[in-house]
Amino acid sequence: MGRKILITGASRGIGRAIAEQFASLGDDLYLTCIHNKEKLESLSKELSDRYHVQCKTFVCDCGDSPSVKELFSQIGDIDVVINNAGVAHIGLLSDMTDDEWRRLMSTNLDSVFYTSRAAIPLMLKKHSGRIVNITSVWGSVGASCEVAYSASKGGVNSFTRALAKELAPSGIAVNAVSCGVIDTDMNRDHLSEEDLEELKGEIPADRLGDPKEVAQVVAKVCEMPVYMTGQIITVDGGWI
Repeated sequence: MGRKILITGASRGIGRAIAEQFASLGDDLYLTCIHNKEKLESLSKELSDRYHVQCKTFVCDCGDSPSVKELFSQIGDIDVVINNAGVAHIGLLSDMTDDEWRRLMSTNLDSVFYTSRAAIPLMLKKHSGRIVNITSVWGSVGASCEVAYSASKGGVNSFTRALAKELAPSGIAVNAVSCGVIDTDMNRDHLSEEDLEELKGEIPADRLGDPKEVAQVVAKVCEMPVYMTGQIITVDGGWI
């Protein structure tokens, strides 16, 4: 389609699947990560060679305002922003340190503010654009031992609904895709195989979600009429 699309946290998991989905549609990509530079560059080359699209990679802490300003100094045009960068934290809130709380909030919530704020002027010039935020079902219902994560994703949900109202007169749609348990490295980093099997038993679809399924939904959201805005679209196999 030839759109210019920014995907944060694109080196693995859901972000990687979203990058491949949009590349397969013929879109040019700006891909960011903070830790996995080699994986991101390898993905960029793979997508460029396979789909003949332009892919530019950036090491960027999207939870840091100066880093995002530097990123956007190299981006002159944007059609779609996918705010996917995120981290998890499992444990009792009473055991969580100040640094752990701040890191989680900056990565999961501040990053959505910084990238959206930077992209909006570019979209306003064209009176069009899409912002899609990747969130979680815990942002709606909350999870024990994931209080900070739930709070950050609840913030993303409210941010999405409010910004959608603010930007609707300008032809810019803002939506979110809310994920259940998706089979990603991040989930496997924090959950044991026993935990995952137990969760799978609670899901009516009787399996974990595939990152490619989330990517397909994100792509469809970006193709919907702009009148569909402010929505939190759940992809969880009927779980919540």
